[in-house]
Amino acid sequence: MSFADLRKDYSLAGLAEKDLARDPFRQFETWFQEAEAARIPEPNAMVLSTATKEGRPSSRTVLLKAMDGRGFVFFTNYESRKGREIENNPAASLLFPWIGLERQVIVEGTLHRVTREESTAYFHSRPRTSQLGAWVSRQSSVVADRSALESSMKALEQKYAGAEVPIPPFWGGYRLAPDAVEFWQGRRSRLHDRLRFRRDRPGGNWVVERLSP
Repeated sequence: MSFADLRKDYSLAGLAEKDLARDPFRQFETWFQEAEAARIPEPNAMVLSTATKEGRPSSRTVLLKAMDGRGFVFFTNYESRKGREIENNPAASLLFPWIGLERQVIVEGTLHRVTREESTAYFHSRPRTSQLGAWVSRQSSVVADRSALESSMKALEQKYAGAEVPIPPFWGGYRLAPDAVEFWQGRRSRLHDRLRFRRDRPGGNWVVERLSP
């Protein structure tokens, strides 16, 4: 296989400044709805990149569970690798790879924990097995084998049989408050459209910039 020979000329659409919504959240909603309509698999899947306080990066795919004018929300184990990195270095980025539409959205900003009330409300909206799974998984830690996880799951099913599963103290949500959101649309000859919303100052107005591809 020659990776160098793999290429595609993008031609589905373009992105002009006049077509943008007035803020990145409205524009994201429009593109997300189009991703859903196009049956993009897991349209809320996003690559979360974090880094240690020394700047060593790591990435993984998580699921967007809420979005409003405050930012983009996902839930996780606070004691996981990502959780530890976020506590020491809250700067992060998100990438939505909507390849089927020849699009991607890149969000840069700062992560903060959501309120405990928000985390609890979402936790109890999850399937019961997922609630139990949050207790079973000490995310990113080494486990002996698969059977150790399955045994822990059975023990918790018995422990909470007929009772509400409480939210783990080590589990909850983060909200990424963006200071930049880039909308990337593939174009022919690699002359892609890249339009970025950027705060003109912390908490300030959004300005739109076209970036060179």
